Amino acid sequence: MSDNSDIQSQITQTVQLLRKKLGVQDKTLTASIRKAKRQLPRRIYKQALLLANAEPMAAHPKLRQVLDTPKLVRASEEVQAHLSGINLADRRLGWFLGMLGGLAFNLIVLSVLLLIFLWWQGFI
Repeated sequence: MSDNSDIQSQITQTVQLLRKKLGVQDKTLTASIRKAKRQLPRRIYKQALLLANAEPMAAHPKLRQVLDTPKLVRASEEVQAHLSGINLADRRLGWFLGMLGGLAFNLIVLSVLLLIFLWWQGFI
């Protein structure tokens, strides 16, 4: 994978994974990473930022030769492995369970406040 055209295909695959897994709808990796920053761990974000900084240079034929290809390939593999490991159904279920937990907590607090109010008024 030391061919420089592979870097461009790796960047394209990373953008496609960001679209599929995180719902980021930008064309360039730089813009996609900017929108997905809070959803990515710091280590993965830094690796993706490394790829994003190399994206304009990878498109230029002479500047492409200056890139540190093994480092970029490792960064791309790490980012793609993280994005491939994201389970969309699990994320949706986690969001739904978090919402139900918050709702249950609010109902318990409301019930306790109602009982305190009724006790204060002398009905209990």
